[in-house]
Amino acid sequence: MQEQESTQATAKAIDMMREELIDLQRKLTAVPALGPQSDGAGETEKASVLEQWLVEHGFSVRHFDAPDSRVPSGIRPNLLVEIDPPESEAPVAGTSAEHRLWIMSHLDVVPPGEQSLWESDPYTLRVEGDRIYGRGVEDNQQGLVASIGAALALKQAGVCPSLPVRLLFVADEETGSTYGIQYLLKEHPDLFSEGDLFLVPDSGTPAGDEIEIAEKSTLWLKLKTRGKQCHASMPQEGKNAFVAASELVLRLSGMNKRFPQTNSLFQPSASTFAPTKKEANVPNVNTIPGEDVFYLDARILPEIPVDDVLEAVREEANRVEDEYGVAVEVETVQRVSSPPTPGDSILVEAVGSALKRVRGVEGRSIGIGGGTVGAYLRLSGYDTVVWGTLEETMHMPNEYCLVPNLLNDAKVMADMMIQNYRS
Repeated sequence: MQEQESTQATAKAIDMMREELIDLQRKLTAVPALGPQSDGAGETEKASVLEQWLVEHGFSVRHFDAPDSRVPSGIRPNLLVEIDPPESEAPVAGTSAEHRLWIMSHLDVVPPGEQSLWESDPYTLRVEGDRIYGRGVEDNQQGLVASIGAALALKQAGVCPSLPVRLLFVADEETGSTYGIQYLLKEHPDLFSEGDLFLVPDSGTPAGDEIEIAEKSTLWLKLKTRGKQCHASMPQEGKNAFVAASELVLRLSGMNKRFPQTNSLFQPSASTFAPTKKEANVPNVNTIPGEDVFYLDARILPEIPVDDVLEAVREEANRVEDEYGVAVEVETVQRVSSPPTPGDSILVEAVGSALKRVRGVEGRSIGIGGGTVGAYLRLSGYDTVVWGTLEETMHMPNEYCLVPNLLNDAKVMADMMIQNYRS
């Protein structure tokens, strides 16, 4: 079967499984897969529901579970489905036999938040025409179910993938990925190979035209200023840690003067330095605080070394120490950076080709300031694209997924499974 005919056959199969995929969404939504940081029991029950559905539909499932004593089951499940071309299929001329296409989605969800803001039970799927409501239906069950729909469509249409396909369903994405993709990269590196290509359907826009290939480095800092506490009526007897910290806030807010670089791939195009969280200091009005704590969230263009930013922050802290006679501690709370996926990567071309062929959409490469699990994959040397067609209701009350988005994303994924990847 020719590639275009295969694409049409799988698209038709996906349209016919609309109700089946909605029902899978219903089954998954009914299981609150919350991490222990959110007072949840983890993803084990949800993974069991998913595994049963996959097995019933002819897929084999492998487990690579991370131990976690904080949850009742003692594990955080990571599931893998492997779909390979028939051994008798010879590689197409010019196609690299070394590539494998991974589609990675996550099992966990965030808490529903304020229940009164929901128009229905967050864990009971509500269907209204083309909209389905429930916690997790868009983040990340839309991408998860779409990847399964794509693989099932190949089965039902009798179409063989052109390269090995791996569907990976990971734990712990919402709270750091320690027990998900980070665990797999560290403890099971043999799962992955040079040339592996990763699609992460966990971010996107309603148009579905943004192909995310890069992320700004994330740097979270805790800055503690130590002065001398005294009575507010005699401020000269103390060293006001709050005033000194306020000076440092202003200095760090203006760090773009030290790092003025811009990159049109991102919006905003420059690095950002945002003072955010502020801890309480003294509880009463008439005391000069001797200690003050605030946090900085920096999103740094990938071409700027994070160590250069840390050095600049320390220099500004030193100036404040000298001017106000205080001590400033700088602690790194989080640091994540990764190189971008090249814009001419075979993976980026494959996503753009599928969007054009299946939906008539011209994809465009972008970078984002927010962090995704894609950073861990890129840091490990794997070309990674984050893409999806999302209404961006994740984490909100009344989160919803548009069924046409789910089906269309599945069609794009199916096309990617049957494209000829040429090196």
